[in-house]
Amino acid sequence: MNTALLWIGFHVFVLALLILDLGVLQRKGKEMSVRTALWVSLGYIGLALLFSAGVFSFKGTEAGYAFLTGYFIEKSLSVDNIFVFLLIFLHFEVPKSSQRRILFWGILGALVMRAVLIFAGAQAIAHFHWLLYVFGFVLIASGIKMLATINQEPDMANNRIATFMRRHFRITEDYEGERFWIKRDGLLFMTPMFMVLVIVEISDLIFAIDSIPAILAISTDTFIVYSSNVFAILGLRALYFALAGVIHRFHYLKYGLSFVLVLVGCKMTVNTWFEQKIISTELALAATALLIGGSMLYSMYRTATAAHEEKRKTLRWWIPGTPARKVDPDKHVE
Repeated sequence: MNTALLWIGFHVFVLALLILDLGVLQRKGKEMSVRTALWVSLGYIGLALLFSAGVFSFKGTEAGYAFLTGYFIEKSLSVDNIFVFLLIFLHFEVPKSSQRRILFWGILGALVMRAVLIFAGAQAIAHFHWLLYVFGFVLIASGIKMLATINQEPDMANNRIATFMRRHFRITEDYEGERFWIKRDGLLFMTPMFMVLVIVEISDLIFAIDSIPAILAISTDTFIVYSSNVFAILGLRALYFALAGVIHRFHYLKYGLSFVLVLVGCKMTVNTWFEQKIISTELALAATALLIGGSMLYSMYRTATAAHEEKRKTLRWWIPGTPARKVDPDKHVE
């Protein structure tokens, strides 16, 4: 298949999905119901699986497994993003109607940032082979860091991004509907809604620096890496509204994600060292499915009998630019 036509066709398809999801489905600004969000999320998963079938057919088995592995990893990491978004929205008391618009622009920003990072990363690897070792070590370190911060309660009141913006910009005390900027007495003011959007975008950029090497560890085929990322991100808004109310039920998924990052980091490092596929893509896919699926099932099992008590617990996760809240060392944290 002509490479140019492949890229053009894919972007036309993505544009159609953006218009449908971000424009048509929510054109009246209504809050997305959990039922609708679940169906939209399932629809995106179905489209991704259908697309993977096309990859198997037109680009071969290796590319097909690489797409599935990349998509599965990125989709799982998107649940991690939902933890962060929820914590940010709760702290800044973002109205649900405003959450929709923030996620709208957040997704568009994420698509642009991921595209830049993917193409830059692929080009860097093509010119500097030794970067594969750097990316591998970064992934291993990221997985270990994720394990260390799982039960960290973020001190959002001292978020460095929010503190910097409040010091350097005029920001209104209250939300002004769904407006990012307003004028008062001839002066331009930023609203808290725009500040939250900036925090969301910076958080996604920092997480992308971890997730992009994870996909590049699976494949250096730019189209495979890019398309798997796009399919995972496009359904993020619907996934947020589908899971926000039950995200506490996926606490142990974070452990699975940590081990997945370490796994793909080891895959990249070992395969680069031996200059052959000691750890195959198929093995990485199977291990990823086992780790993610197992951690999700264990999460559902552990929270099934105490769902209400678990829900009342403070959500804990690392948020970029946010120090950990100081806690009593004698206090037990599960």
